[in-house]
Amino acid sequence: MRFGVDEAGKGPVLGSMFAAAVRAETAALPDGVGDSKGIAPDRRERLDEEIRAAADAVAVAEIPVARIDDPETDMNTLTVAAHAEALSGVAADGLGGTVDAGDTDAERFGRRVADRVDATVTVTAEHGADETDPLVGAASIVAKVARDAHVAALAERYGEVGSGYPSDPTTRAFLAAYVEDNGVLPDCARTTWSTCDDVLAAAEQASLGDF
Repeated sequence: MRFGVDEAGKGPVLGSMFAAAVRAETAALPDGVGDSKGIAPDRRERLDEEIRAAADAVAVAEIPVARIDDPETDMNTLTVAAHAEALSGVAADGLGGTVDAGDTDAERFGRRVADRVDATVTVTAEHGADETDPLVGAASIVAKVARDAHVAALAERYGEVGSGYPSDPTTRAFLAAYVEDNGVLPDCARTTWSTCDDVLAAAEQASLGDF
Protein backbone atom coordinates (compact mmCIF):
# COMPACT_ATOMS: atom_id res chain seq x y z
CA MET A 1 0.00 0.00 0.00
CA ARG A 2 1.41 3.37 -1.06
CA PHE A 3 0.20 6.91 -1.63
CA GLY A 4 0.45 9.46 -4.44
CA VAL A 5 -0.17 13.21 -4.23
CA ASP A 6 -0.54 15.93 -6.87
CA GLU A 7 -2.16 19.33 -7.24
CA ALA A 8 -4.25 21.16 -9.85
CA GLY A 9 -4.86 24.86 -10.28
CA LYS A 10 -1.50 26.26 -9.24
CA GLY A 11 -1.24 28.75 -12.10
CA PRO A 12 -4.76 30.14 -12.77
CA VAL A 13 -5.73 33.71 -11.97
CA LEU A 14 -9.21 32.59 -10.87
CA GLY A 15 -10.27 30.30 -8.06
CA SER A 16 -8.75 27.82 -5.67
CA MET A 17 -5.89 25.38 -5.97
CA PHE A 18 -6.63 21.74 -5.10
CA ALA A 19 -4.43 18.83 -4.08
CA ALA A 20 -5.43 15.19 -3.85
CA ALA A 21 -3.91 12.18 -2.15
CA VAL A 22 -4.71 8.60 -3.09
CA ARG A 23 -3.77 5.62 -0.91
CA ALA A 24 -4.11 2.32 -2.72
CA GLU A 25 -2.46 -0.77 -4.12
CA THR A 26 -1.15 0.23 -7.51
CA ALA A 27 -2.59 -2.92 -9.08
CA ALA A 28 -6.08 -1.91 -7.93
CA LEU A 29 -6.10 1.32 -9.94
CA PRO A 30 -8.08 1.51 -13.18
CA ASP A 31 -6.28 1.41 -16.49
CA GLY A 32 -5.45 4.76 -18.02
CA VAL A 33 -4.46 6.80 -14.97
CA GLY A 34 -1.82 9.41 -15.68
CA ASP A 35 -1.24 13.12 -16.08
CA SER A 36 -4.74 14.60 -15.96
CA LYS A 37 -3.90 17.30 -18.52
CA GLY A 38 -3.73 14.67 -21.25
CA ILE A 39 -7.11 13.10 -20.44
CA ALA A 40 -10.45 14.39 -21.75
CA PRO A 41 -12.79 15.85 -19.09
CA ASP A 42 -15.47 13.14 -19.43
CA ARG A 43 -12.83 10.43 -19.14
CA ARG A 44 -11.31 12.18 -16.10
CA GLU A 45 -14.68 12.14 -14.35
CA ARG A 46 -15.15 8.42 -15.01
CA LEU A 47 -11.63 7.69 -13.81
CA ASP A 48 -12.22 9.79 -10.69
CA GLU A 49 -15.16 7.56 -9.79
CA GLU A 50 -13.19 4.40 -10.50
CA ILE A 51 -10.18 5.61 -8.51
CA ARG A 52 -12.34 6.43 -5.49
CA ALA A 53 -13.97 3.02 -5.69
CA ALA A 54 -10.63 1.19 -5.96
CA ALA A 55 -8.59 3.20 -3.43
CA ASP A 56 -8.21 2.45 0.24
CA ALA A 57 -8.52 6.21 0.93
CA VAL A 58 -8.78 9.48 -1.03
CA ALA A 59 -8.48 13.02 0.34
CA VAL A 60 -8.72 16.44 -1.30
CA ALA A 61 -7.42 19.75 0.07
CA GLU A 62 -8.47 23.20 -1.16
CA ILE A 63 -6.33 26.33 -0.99
CA PRO A 64 -8.76 29.23 -1.53
CA VAL A 65 -8.04 32.60 -3.07
CA ALA A 66 -7.75 34.31 0.34
CA ARG A 67 -4.81 32.08 1.26
CA ILE A 68 -3.20 32.51 -2.15
CA ASP A 69 -3.37 36.31 -1.89
CA ASP A 70 -1.98 36.36 1.67
CA PRO A 71 1.18 38.53 1.52
CA GLU A 72 2.75 36.42 4.28
CA THR A 73 3.08 33.35 2.05
CA ASP A 74 4.08 32.28 -1.46
CA MET A 75 3.00 29.66 -3.98
CA ASN A 76 5.82 27.24 -3.20
CA THR A 77 4.81 27.22 0.47
CA LEU A 78 1.13 26.92 -0.44
CA THR A 79 1.83 24.00 -2.77
CA VAL A 80 3.67 22.25 0.06
CA ALA A 81 0.70 22.99 2.33
CA ALA A 82 -1.79 21.67 -0.21
CA HIS A 83 0.12 18.41 -0.63
CA ALA A 84 0.55 18.01 3.11
CA GLU A 85 -3.11 18.72 3.89
CA ALA A 86 -4.26 16.19 1.30
CA LEU A 87 -1.69 13.62 2.42
CA SER A 88 -2.75 14.07 6.05
CA GLY A 89 -6.17 12.79 5.02
CA VAL A 90 -4.78 9.39 4.01
CA ALA A 91 -1.55 9.16 6.04
CA ALA A 92 -0.67 6.45 8.54
CA ASP A 93 2.57 5.72 10.37
CA GLY A 94 4.97 3.78 8.21
CA LEU A 95 3.24 4.63 4.93
CA GLY A 96 5.36 5.64 1.98
CA GLY A 97 4.71 7.15 -1.41
CA THR A 98 5.42 9.82 -3.97
CA VAL A 99 4.39 13.44 -4.46
CA ASP A 100 4.76 15.43 -7.66
CA ALA A 101 7.53 17.91 -6.83
CA GLY A 102 6.29 21.50 -6.85
CA ASP A 103 9.74 23.00 -6.36
CA THR A 104 12.89 23.01 -8.48
CA ASP A 105 14.52 21.13 -5.58
CA ALA A 106 12.48 17.93 -5.43
CA GLU A 107 14.17 16.58 -2.30
CA ARG A 108 13.48 19.81 -0.42
CA PHE A 109 9.84 19.77 -1.52
CA GLY A 110 9.34 16.21 -0.29
CA ARG A 111 11.00 17.00 3.03
CA ARG A 112 8.79 20.06 3.56
CA VAL A 113 5.64 18.04 2.83
CA ALA A 114 6.65 15.25 5.22
CA ASP A 115 7.41 17.78 7.97
CA ARG A 116 3.82 19.06 7.83
CA VAL A 117 2.20 15.63 8.23
CA ASP A 118 1.58 14.39 11.77
CA ALA A 119 1.99 10.73 10.83
CA THR A 120 5.47 9.32 10.23
CA VAL A 121 5.53 8.89 6.45
CA THR A 122 8.24 8.43 3.85
CA VAL A 123 7.81 11.00 1.09
CA THR A 124 9.61 10.78 -2.23
CA ALA A 125 9.22 13.84 -4.45
CA GLU A 126 9.79 13.62 -8.19
CA HIS A 127 9.29 16.02 -11.07
CA GLY A 128 6.74 14.73 -13.56
CA ALA A 129 5.66 11.96 -11.21
CA ASP A 130 2.09 12.18 -12.54
CA GLU A 131 3.42 10.66 -15.76
CA THR A 132 5.55 7.92 -14.20
CA ASP A 133 3.82 6.89 -10.95
CA PRO A 134 0.26 5.54 -11.31
CA LEU A 135 -0.74 6.67 -7.81
CA VAL A 136 0.41 10.23 -8.48
CA GLY A 137 -1.38 10.07 -11.82
CA ALA A 138 -4.53 9.00 -9.98
CA ALA A 139 -4.11 11.90 -7.55
CA SER A 140 -3.65 14.25 -10.51
CA ILE A 141 -6.99 13.14 -11.93
CA VAL A 142 -8.84 13.52 -8.62
CA ALA A 143 -7.36 16.99 -8.06
CA LYS A 144 -8.21 18.12 -11.60
CA VAL A 145 -11.80 16.89 -11.33
CA ALA A 146 -12.14 18.87 -8.07
CA ARG A 147 -10.70 21.96 -9.75
CA ASP A 148 -13.00 21.53 -12.78
CA ALA A 149 -16.05 21.32 -10.50
CA HIS A 150 -14.89 24.49 -8.75
CA VAL A 151 -14.55 26.36 -12.06
CA ALA A 152 -18.00 25.14 -13.09
CA ALA A 153 -19.41 26.56 -9.85
CA LEU A 154 -17.72 29.89 -10.59
CA ALA A 155 -19.33 29.90 -14.03
CA GLU A 156 -22.75 29.30 -12.46
CA ARG A 157 -22.19 32.32 -10.23
CA TYR A 158 -20.50 34.74 -12.64
CA GLY A 159 -21.29 33.49 -16.13
CA GLU A 160 -18.62 32.30 -18.58
CA VAL A 161 -15.20 32.57 -16.92
CA GLY A 162 -13.17 30.29 -19.16
CA SER A 163 -10.52 28.00 -17.69
CA GLY A 164 -9.31 30.59 -15.22
CA TYR A 165 -5.80 30.64 -16.67
CA PRO A 166 -4.17 33.99 -17.56
CA SER A 167 -3.57 32.85 -21.14
CA ASP A 168 -7.26 32.14 -21.71
CA PRO A 169 -8.90 35.01 -23.68
CA THR A 170 -12.29 34.16 -22.17
CA THR A 171 -10.90 34.51 -18.65
CA ARG A 172 -9.26 37.83 -19.46
CA ALA A 173 -12.44 39.10 -21.11
CA PHE A 174 -14.45 38.09 -18.04
CA LEU A 175 -12.11 39.99 -15.73
CA ALA A 176 -12.11 43.08 -17.93
CA ALA A 177 -15.91 43.10 -18.20
CA TYR A 178 -16.36 42.55 -14.47
CA VAL A 179 -14.05 45.43 -13.59
CA GLU A 180 -15.75 47.67 -16.15
CA ASP A 181 -19.17 46.89 -14.66
CA ASN A 182 -18.24 46.86 -10.96
CA GLY A 183 -15.08 48.91 -10.58
CA VAL A 184 -13.36 46.10 -8.65
CA LEU A 185 -12.08 42.59 -9.27
CA PRO A 186 -14.39 39.63 -8.51
CA ASP A 187 -13.93 37.74 -5.26
CA CYS A 188 -12.74 34.70 -7.18
CA ALA A 189 -9.73 36.54 -8.65
CA ARG A 190 -6.21 36.12 -7.31
CA THR A 191 -5.59 39.83 -6.95
CA THR A 192 -1.84 39.39 -6.46
CA TRP A 193 -1.47 37.92 -9.97
CA SER A 194 0.02 40.26 -12.58
CA THR A 195 -2.98 39.53 -14.82
CA CYS A 196 -5.20 41.37 -12.34
CA ASP A 197 -2.79 44.32 -12.29
CA ASP A 198 -2.98 44.43 -16.09
CA VAL A 199 -6.79 44.38 -16.07
CA LEU A 200 -7.01 47.16 -13.48
CA ALA A 201 -4.44 49.27 -15.32
CA ALA A 202 -6.33 48.86 -18.61
CA ALA A 203 -9.59 49.85 -16.95
CA GLU A 204 -7.98 52.93 -15.42
CA GLN A 205 -6.48 53.92 -18.76
CA ALA A 206 -9.85 53.50 -20.43
CA SER A 207 -11.54 55.68 -17.83
CA LEU A 208 -8.91 58.38 -18.31
CA GLY A 209 -9.55 58.24 -22.04
CA ASP A 210 -13.19 59.15 -21.40
CA PHE A 211 -12.21 62.62 -20.23
